[in-house]
Amino acid sequence: MKSMSTKDAASVADHITPIILSGGSGTRLWPQSRTTRPKQFINLTSEKTLFELTLNRLRQVTDERPIVVTNIDHRFLVAEHLRTSAYGSGSVILEPCSRNTAPAITLAALQAIEKDAETLLLICPSDHEISDIEGFKASIEAALSLALDNKIVTFGVVPDAPATGYGYMEVQVDDSSVINDFVEKPDSATAEIFLQTGHHYWNSGIFLARAQVILDEMAKHAPEIYTECVTSWSSRTNEFEFISIPKEAFFKCPSQSFDYAVMEHTSHANMVALQCDWCDMGTWESVWKNSSKDSAGNAFIGEVRQLESHNNYVRAHSKLVALIGCEDLVVIESGDSILVAKRDATDEIKTLVGGLLAENRKEATDHPRVYRPWGDYEGVVRGDRYQVKRIVVKPGEKLSLQKHFHRAEHWIVVRGIALITCGDSESLVSENQSTYIPLGQTHRLENPGKIQLELIEVQSGSYLGEDDIVRLEDKYGRRKTDTSTEIASSGTLSANKN
Repeated sequence: MKSMSTKDAASVADHITPIILSGGSGTRLWPQSRTTRPKQFINLTSEKTLFELTLNRLRQVTDERPIVVTNIDHRFLVAEHLRTSAYGSGSVILEPCSRNTAPAITLAALQAIEKDAETLLLICPSDHEISDIEGFKASIEAALSLALDNKIVTFGVVPDAPATGYGYMEVQVDDSSVINDFVEKPDSATAEIFLQTGHHYWNSGIFLARAQVILDEMAKHAPEIYTECVTSWSSRTNEFEFISIPKEAFFKCPSQSFDYAVMEHTSHANMVALQCDWCDMGTWESVWKNSSKDSAGNAFIGEVRQLESHNNYVRAHSKLVALIGCEDLVVIESGDSILVAKRDATDEIKTLVGGLLAENRKEATDHPRVYRPWGDYEGVVRGDRYQVKRIVVKPGEKLSLQKHFHRAEHWIVVRGIALITCGDSESLVSENQSTYIPLGQTHRLENPGKIQLELIEVQSGSYLGEDDIVRLEDKYGRRKTDTSTEIASSGTLSANKN
């Protein structure tokens, strides 16, 4: 790409490198959002996930393939979203532990600058909803000349309510591009004053800047983060589309937001107002506000019935949920957990989840439906020495060649055709047929067909943990032998299934 200047700002719009930050856990959207499948990978207000909507939105701005920074446990979710998007592929930087947005942005800038020293980065969280794509594009174009003039442009949202859940930016009265101050989440009285003054904006967390400017400012204002990121980057490993960052080095990196590390200190900060709708899907209240509602103000997902109930948000995953005489409630049924809360109290969900984590409750971290590169699985029932799962394998995909030390498995095909490897033999198993995998036997499950393969797995044995696996061969590059579990970003143990 040629060297850029303010004279050709319009022509460089197609050469912006999109950076997608996808490391958040979204605990305030529990029980739908959990460590193993956070909110950016959930369908909240449309048939597409927030991550899919982010990819589609950025594709309207630039053809350059994105760089995604995510937690290592979400790598296959990200890869699948990229594969099915208009981009088709992208780079995925895997953080071994969560260290907030400043290190994530630094790693992305280090990769981007290797390809092009002059590149512009459009940095976006993966959990926003913006429906006005043309307005979003216009906002980026309005910020180009500032970014090309070595400014770090952040995008402000014109507040329409005295919200206390967002950070604010105070700008000069006579020049809204100049930021006077960054303000943490205010109380309701202060937020009301901000709304009335007209020169306070919500901080969207979206940035546009040259990669080199970001690195220079990180080195100047957050040298410890910058140094640890450079060290980590120099020791990275590449496998398929994944760029793995070593935990030993990255663990030393301070955890700070980009706003705190750089934007509150740099002389290069400028603001441009977003010319479009914007919502940070951070609470069930915000999801309700952005959902289609009936005449009584209710937003329902799944099997829901109501009598004399108003302004509720109900999400039913596997059971019928009925309301009588209820108002302003959030009810989330997710298979293994049910949340009932007042709509204006859903900010407290984070505290509740913290308590569940302290109790080592799996409902705080593990989603009932677990996604893998070959498909997904979901627990149906579990008892003493047995459990039942529903497994879905996508056409042309296969699980690893593996064995278990403590359990045997029965597989019953309910849809499609399965190619079963059991020891030295292979067999095709069709609908309404079954097979048995003895304890300790090498086996593999594969979908050779053109339609989705669905089967019921019945496990029986003395130990049914997902870490009872020896992986002998795997097409997705996962560790070949794995009788232990991986450390998730939260520091808890995360099972590595199939």
